[in-house]
Amino acid sequence: MADASLDRAAEVLIDRGIQGPFACAMVLGTGLGRIADDLENAVSIPYADIPGFPGSGVSGHAGRLVAGRFEGRRVLVFAGRAHYYEHGDPAAMRVPIGVLTAFGSPPLILTNAAGSVRQDIRPGAIVAIRDHINFSGTNPLIGEAGDARFVSMTDAYDSRLLRRMKMTASTAGISLAEGVYMWFSGPSFETPAEIRMARTLGADLVGMSTVPEVILARRFRLRVAAVSIVTNMGAGIEGAAPSHSETRDVAATASAGLRRLLKAFVGGLEDV
Repeated sequence: MADASLDRAAEVLIDRGIQGPFACAMVLGTGLGRIADDLENAVSIPYADIPGFPGSGVSGHAGRLVAGRFEGRRVLVFAGRAHYYEHGDPAAMRVPIGVLTAFGSPPLILTNAAGSVRQDIRPGAIVAIRDHINFSGTNPLIGEAGDARFVSMTDAYDSRLLRRMKMTASTAGISLAEGVYMWFSGPSFETPAEIRMARTLGADLVGMSTVPEVILARRFRLRVAAVSIVTNMGAGIEGAAPSHSETRDVAATASAGLRRLLKAFVGGLEDV
């Protein structure tokens, strides 16, 4: 995909009143779209109106871009994401992520709903992701030309942002675990055997998103932090049999804690 697509998307956003720079950008996962409603002086644009932005057909994902003030800081919020399992394209979020370079390349905060493979991380827990395992067998940079595709993933989850997230949680009295996220392609949930494998390989969480966006963000040299809300135990753990309705409903219920964390975190960022 040529970078001209990023230019077209940026032109539309500027024409619709979105101007950078921003203190950060956020991608909101399943059941977390209400965070976008907290923005003041908001400008909201449906993804369908922005060239190169993908549609999302998943319940719990609004599919709109919202710019405004969040805890006094200017932020850009992606209310919903496209998933690999919807489009068969791991780079479905390339334009939304890449267009951030036209608005000052702000840090990118990713959120998602995830399953836990650890019995000490329960549904409702908030977990900061420190690393990931790409188990999907694909990559959003496959087919891209040039040396920029050879992206280092050693510090994919920015250590400074992670430290700030942990300090923010501690100061705010919010319990924040830390773990490794394993990406499965979906849309079917993992089998009990796959959950046992994930735990053996060092994963703490499993899910169907986020990793492609992290890879794309690093391709565009964006700093990244990511946080999961645990919505269920992995298949087979204590008899768990995950479902999308459970994921959506628990995420919506547990989102209050994540909203508190994000408010405190963003409020502590440097204003722009």
